[in-house]
Amino acid sequence: MGNYVTAFFVGGLICALAQLLFDLTTLTPAHVLTLFVVLGGILSGLGLYEPLVRFAGAGATVPITSFGHQLVQGALRELETHGWVGVLAGIFDLTSAGITAAIIFGFLVALLFNPKD
Repeated sequence: MGNYVTAFFVGGLICALAQLLFDLTTLTPAHVLTLFVVLGGILSGLGLYEPLVRFAGAGATVPITSFGHQLVQGALRELETHGWVGVLAGIFDLTSAGITAAIIFGFLVALLFNPKD
């Protein structure tokens, strides 16, 4: 039960931070999304995001900050095994399933529903 509470609390804090950015600044959703992906990547590169994942589980892996974390982790892993050539391939190694799902489901939703304009 404690794992669920921790995940809910950490995930909720990440979402609350995003909501505060929406409410208190003029940032658009695209800006906040990009900020969180970059922030997740920076924290991962500094070695600070993995301890958060171990502590919070899904509370840290479900929010968009995890996407930046996965990009950096894939690049670092391929850098170790294939050198600088592997960095570009490594970026998409861990995230390809999520990117593919977003494209496919976005396409299907666009087919099923009419846009407002």
